[in-house]
Amino acid sequence: MTSDRPDLAVPTATYRLQLQPDFPFAAAAAAVPYLASLGVSHLHLSPVLEAVPGSAHGYDVVDHARVREELGGEEGLRALAATARGHGLGLVVDIVPNHMAMVPRHNRALWEVLREGPGSPYARWFDIDWDAQGGQVLLPVLGRPVGEELGHLVVDGDVLRYHDHAFPLREGTGDLPLPRLLDAQWYRPVWWRLARTELNYRRFFSISELIGVRVEDPEVFDATHGKILQLLHEGVVDGLRIDHPDGLADPDGYLRRLHEATGGRWTVVEKILSDGERLPASWPVAGTTGYDALRHIDGLFTDPAGAGELAGLYRRFAAPQTDRGGNWPATARRAAYKVLTHELAAETDRLTRVAARLCAGSADPALRDRAPWALRTALEELLVRLRVYRPYASGDAAAVVTEEAAEEARRAFVVPEEGEAVDLVRGLLLGPAGVDAVLAEFRARFAQTASALRAKSVEDTAFYRYVPLLSATEVGGEPGRRGVSPQDFHAYCARVQRDWPVTGTVVSTHDTKRSADVRAALAVLTECPERWAALLAELTPEAGAAVPDGQLAWAAWQTVFGLGPADTERVQQALLKHVREAGLYTSWTEQEPPYEEAVAAFVAAGPCGAPGERVAAFRDVLRAHIRANVLGTALVHLTMPGVPDLYQGTEGEYRALVDPDNRRPVRFPPEPCAAHGDELGEDDKGDKGDKVTLTAAALRLRARRPEVFGAGAAYAPLPAEGTAADHCLAFTRSGRVVTAVTRLSLRLAEAGGWGETRLPLPPGRWADVLDPGREFEGHVRVADLFAPLPVALLERAGEG
Repeated sequence: MTSDRPDLAVPTATYRLQLQPDFPFAAAAAAVPYLASLGVSHLHLSPVLEAVPGSAHGYDVVDHARVREELGGEEGLRALAATARGHGLGLVVDIVPNHMAMVPRHNRALWEVLREGPGSPYARWFDIDWDAQGGQVLLPVLGRPVGEELGHLVVDGDVLRYHDHAFPLREGTGDLPLPRLLDAQWYRPVWWRLARTELNYRRFFSISELIGVRVEDPEVFDATHGKILQLLHEGVVDGLRIDHPDGLADPDGYLRRLHEATGGRWTVVEKILSDGERLPASWPVAGTTGYDALRHIDGLFTDPAGAGELAGLYRRFAAPQTDRGGNWPATARRAAYKVLTHELAAETDRLTRVAARLCAGSADPALRDRAPWALRTALEELLVRLRVYRPYASGDAAAVVTEEAAEEARRAFVVPEEGEAVDLVRGLLLGPAGVDAVLAEFRARFAQTASALRAKSVEDTAFYRYVPLLSATEVGGEPGRRGVSPQDFHAYCARVQRDWPVTGTVVSTHDTKRSADVRAALAVLTECPERWAALLAELTPEAGAAVPDGQLAWAAWQTVFGLGPADTERVQQALLKHVREAGLYTSWTEQEPPYEEAVAAFVAAGPCGAPGERVAAFRDVLRAHIRANVLGTALVHLTMPGVPDLYQGTEGEYRALVDPDNRRPVRFPPEPCAAHGDELGEDDKGDKGDKVTLTAAALRLRARRPEVFGAGAAYAPLPAEGTAADHCLAFTRSGRVVTAVTRLSLRLAEAGGWGETRLPLPPGRWADVLDPGREFEGHVRVADLFAPLPVALLERAGEG
């Protein structure tokens, strides 16, 4: 890859900052000296382009041509870049190609489309089905059906207003009576509940406030990427993170065009790889943002046998007799059906219409006489059986839409002949590309719908329904796989070093449901499942409030165990989001106040009440083992193949729950705060210091020895020898650095400790990076290596 600044072409480590009005460019610039001293090479900024005023995240872009004024504008961004350069740091920026905010008064391009309709020069920007809804864009903004809201729809000159919404009026319609005026527009304001089934524009997942953008169109690409490319070419920005490429019609083509436009700058994509899935080799990117690494790292510190036992105990404690949530494959499949027929019903309808149009217009008689209901059923049955996010033009679609899935899908049809619709749909997806525009649209929409379905059904629904181990239900996670063996981890790292050596790696992000340190604590429960279940059996009756349901209770107790002592409202908000996402007894759109009130009462009286003190005491008993997982996770992440991305504040112990809990501004240098444990005890504060010291030492080593960790480096397992060998995970980087960590330390202690287990070091003397006065050589006793800390980072002596 090339860069105008060769020293910043590829990061050695990045540090993610969540920009928002309360943490603008100036605040980021003030943090630069500290972050440079920490040892990172680049700041990783959340989206910097103009967004909806007040946005706390920036993914709701309204203008691609301007840097966000609330953050300090382009002048502020350039000043931040100059400050960063002065301290040897570069900038990596998060960009959002898939969608924009559906807020016409701030989104000028959308405003023009709503005013001028399909004849607007901006109409090609947005993925709107003008053939549906009578040629009007459906705007689901009304609080009630339109007949009950007419009194709130007010004409103000050439603008139609509804509370804080504003829409342009089509020329010459301003003097019409209100009902006729509404009919005369290129859009139709409707009751928000119609979005589920009637929407005629592509959106981000099921979020109607974010409208899909057609960056597959070269003119749209140029218009929406011009400012970012200017900042790249002028040296203000050095690399890119691409948000949600799976939502695009043609990720392959988009990434090729972007690579050419950037001159090959370091770019990673937010691509969530399922277990066993590989990133398309043809993509001209450095790799992913790192959720595949997160899954493998977390798995290292999870005891497979204990996780299985915990799942059985969970089913007895929590899962209903109907098994809603007691079995992972069944839970995921059931959630997928629910999402397709509810949240994504409009998207499924549109895909069915395209399939029906394709069949009706085909010259092939075999495609004729296909009922839309049969096509829809075939599409639904295939979609719910995909094991990855979506097929790609550069990949083998048959490996995604498999014959096994087709065979299962056919069983949904009572009449076998009608089941032929499955083979017809699969044939359309797998056949030659050709030049048929409708076929191309069908394949693109199938892939886009599949992507939205996977995200909504697995990560946003099933992960909240299947909760035996909360740390396994993480973005990119695979709850059905219990743990990762050292052998599997080493094989994964070898592949990364060979195929994607400068890919991104993460353990905490702005999207993780729990920070790495919370998950590290939860993983310890797989080493003592019976003790945990026995504790819960005692505590739940003591809660003093009715248990809303067993699944919620199990998740709530795990939440406070992982988080540690915390403010009641903070936990209540996280669990309110949990039950709404699960959608079993309440949801975001069909809220059940009595149930939600019962959840809040239970959390206050139980997990955050007097019984919760016993959970805290149990956590304290296990503190040494939690510490081993926290430090082990951090060190493996910082020294394995790839470019580690640190989320803000995570250089110290950082305990956070799902957003918005994990998106609060942090102070620099970070101090204990509400986002990462203002209730830390004295022992915990010592552990936090351990993590800061370890993180800084590893980052500075990477910065000082980039050749040891980068694209030309090597990775090799370093097996321990002895009865406790499986509890030591060790590897070398380029024969110059050794990483060793303790895994499953509670099981280790119960088995009698390290004994005479030894780690054979490569030839030569090895200095402890954390304590340079300590040196080792030969076959070192693991008990001696891990005497001060449960982890060790060694560098060949004389080379530091």
